[in-house]
Amino acid sequence: MNAKKLMMASLAVLVGTSPLSATAADKWIGYTYSAVSTTAAVKGIERVIEKVQTDTGGALSIKLNLGKTLQIGSNDITQAVGDGIVQFAADGFFLGSVPIGGVLRLPQLINSDTEWKAAVTAMEPYLKKGFEKQGAVYLGQYRYPEQVIFTNFKIESLADLQGKKIRVTSPEQGEFVKTFGGLPLNLPGTEVPTALERGVVDGVITASAGGAKNWHEFLKYNYRFGVNYFNSAVIANKDAFDALPEKAKSSLVAAVKAETDRIDAEFAADEIAQMESQKKSGMTIVGAKPADASQAAKKLEPYWSAWAKEKGPEFVEALKAVRSAIGK
Repeated sequence: MNAKKLMMASLAVLVGTSPLSATAADKWIGYTYSAVSTTAAVKGIERVIEKVQTDTGGALSIKLNLGKTLQIGSNDITQAVGDGIVQFAADGFFLGSVPIGGVLRLPQLINSDTEWKAAVTAMEPYLKKGFEKQGAVYLGQYRYPEQVIFTNFKIESLADLQGKKIRVTSPEQGEFVKTFGGLPLNLPGTEVPTALERGVVDGVITASAGGAKNWHEFLKYNYRFGVNYFNSAVIANKDAFDALPEKAKSSLVAAVKAETDRIDAEFAADEIAQMESQKKSGMTIVGAKPADASQAAKKLEPYWSAWAKEKGPEFVEALKAVRSAIGK
């Protein structure tokens, strides 16, 4: 048994489950990477749980644990679900387990809500297959607003990224930063405030309603250039899900669909509210230059194909499906 499997087995004992099996179908353990209960995402997941418990008359109940309250790393959530350590989760850091999901995060590939919806529809078969290989059922997903650039240095164009250290959440975001001469660093969210304060990083790519909501005091400028989107999959342990009565299954699927759509809408509204709040607090907000948009798309388009080709035929196929769906 390797170190990670041993860790998962030990955690199973602490949580009260056994690896590779779910708890009783009506008593699930849930987990989210978010450590803050007031976010639109956590509130939405809590509504899913409440709706399912009501619909099933309490036959299915889920206890949600926030990030850091269980010994599950952000990058290990899908594995914990597949191993039956927890039976239900929201995972925004699933690319290590389901790398094909990276198609949706390729920089500059998807640039609007309309394109996002079409791309997600095209990707669903690939996501379902990818999570199933990990012992999990893909139920749906929500996303944060478009990821833009926040810095503690003056920024008025992408050229200003030259030589700057920028925190990213994926290798795909890192490629964007490198394309414009910056130095990407992948850090856990919990380390970002200290990294900004000590100069370990000079900026971050996130949303006003995302990371910047918590880190705004360390950030002086916001360049409203949309790099890509950050999404979170809502998943369940396959064995536990398959063991549910049909009514509970359909209730869970329907609740996730309704609430993830609502989370998206609430994040969009919060993005505007947070921008205004951050501006009033002294942050300088700069609109994206049209020339930067055309330049970025031209520079990064070859990367999409190279990225997919390097990873394999299924990635090439998935990228083709998405590009067809969004007309690119």
